[in-house]
Amino acid sequence: MSESAIALAHQFEDLEQQHRAGWLGMWIFLATEVMFFGGMFAGYALYRTLYPAAFAEGSRQLEIAWGATNTLVLICSSLTMAMAVHQAEVGRRGRLIGYLVGTMALGVMFLGIKGIEYAHKFEHHLVPGSGFEFPAPFARNAQIFFSFYFAMTGMHALHMLVGLGLLTALLIRAWQNEFTPGHHAAVEITGLYWHFVDIVWIFLFPLLYLIERHR
Repeated sequence: MSESAIALAHQFEDLEQQHRAGWLGMWIFLATEVMFFGGMFAGYALYRTLYPAAFAEGSRQLEIAWGATNTLVLICSSLTMAMAVHQAEVGRRGRLIGYLVGTMALGVMFLGIKGIEYAHKFEHHLVPGSGFEFPAPFARNAQIFFSFYFAMTGMHALHMLVGLGLLTALLIRAWQNEFTPGHHAAVEITGLYWHFVDIVWIFLFPLLYLIERHR
C-alpha cells in the first residue's frame, strides 16, 4: 500500500481534498473563536468607556514586565511553530521534533508566568469576590476590570492548554515518523491555531496592561 493511501482517510477521494477540508474546518473553527473573543472584547470596551478611571487604576496593578515578557515568549513561539511547519514541508524529522519541543517549552513558560501573575493577584486580594480589596473610590468598578482580566486571560490560557495538547499529539506522530513532505497537513493546521492564540494575546496585552501608562 502506498504512502498516500495510508495517509488518506476513507471519506476523501485524495490527499488534496483531505487537506482542503482540514483547512476549511480550521478556518470555520477560528471564525467562531473570533466571535467568542470578540464578544468579550466588546464588553470590555463598553465598560472601559463607562469607567475609564477605574479601569486605568486596575491596569496599574498589573505587572507590565511579566506581560511584556509573555508577549515576547509568544512571539518566539510563533517563530518556532512556523519553523516546525517548514521542517515538516521539507521532511526534516529531527528538526521538526526540535521545533515542536521548543514551541511547547515556550507555551509552558507562558503559562508559568501567567500562574505567577495570578498568584500575585490572590496575594493582593485583587480577585473579584467577597475578598476583593481596592482603594476607594474605584473599588466597585475596578472589580469589573479584574473580572474581565481573569475571564479574558483565563480563556486565553485555556486555549494555550489545548494548543499544548495538540502539539503533544504532533510530537508523538513526528516521533513515529508519520509526517512527510506530502503528508503534513496536521502540522500546518495546528500551526494556524497556535498563531491565532498568539494573536489574541497581542490584543490582550495592550488592552489590559497599557491603559494610560503614560500618566
